[in-house]
Amino acid sequence: QVQFVESGGGLAQPGGSLRLSCAFSGSISGTYGMAWYRQAPGKLRESVATITERGRAVYADFVLGRFTISMDNTNNLVYLQMDSLELEDTAVYYCNSNPPRTYWGNGTSVTVSS
Repeated sequence: QVQFVESGGGLAQPGGSLRLSCAFSGSISGTYGMAWYRQAPGKLRESVATITERGRAVYADFVLGRFTISMDNTNNLVYLQMDSLELEDTAVYYCNSNPPRTYWGNGTSVTVSS
């Protein structure tokens, strides 16, 4: 069973930056790679960015040009560099495979506030 441990969240001001990390264990074979998802209060979980094992990244329109996903295949790590943060980026961020497994980690909370 694949497990995910997210970290790096916190409080940031609008325009600020945060870097999220995800350590995963187990195989993601049979998927298209890894992804970051987020769930804002009162909203459904949504995909933020995906990355294949070869490093091809795809971003949701609302983070394009501001967020960067990367993956360290050797050490089973996935990162999300978040720049130019906006109030609307406030959410709990999760990593999972793409498409996601049934099991989710605890996520890491990001709050953007002035």
